[in-house]
Amino acid sequence: MRLDHVQVSCPPGGEDVARAFYRDALGMTEVEKPELLKPRGGCWFKADAAEIHVGVEEAFTPAKKAHPALAVDDLDALAAKLTDLGFPVTWDNETIPGRRRFHTADGHGNRVEIV
Repeated sequence: MRLDHVQVSCPPGGEDVARAFYRDALGMTEVEKPELLKPRGGCWFKADAAEIHVGVEEAFTPAKKAHPALAVDDLDALAAKLTDLGFPVTWDNETIPGRRRFHTADGHGNRVEIV
């Protein structure tokens, strides 16, 4: 078994805010949604095997606990980039012994873990 993708949500019209985080800040590539799903709104992103689908929810509430965890090669460089772009970075290197990580939030407030 392998994970295919993780879906997070955004409010209606929130695609550009999602792009600013997942594409521009994290460096993921936006991928074309299937034609039948395009009318629903949202956008999809991919980097290596990691895929994030951002779906539109009318009654949107950001995920504060549930989250994708993305592994990157240079944790410190990404933390600095996100900080420079105004995204929150909260380090947590004590909870899981031997694992450096931080939490951030996309532009809609959805929690994202970076390891």
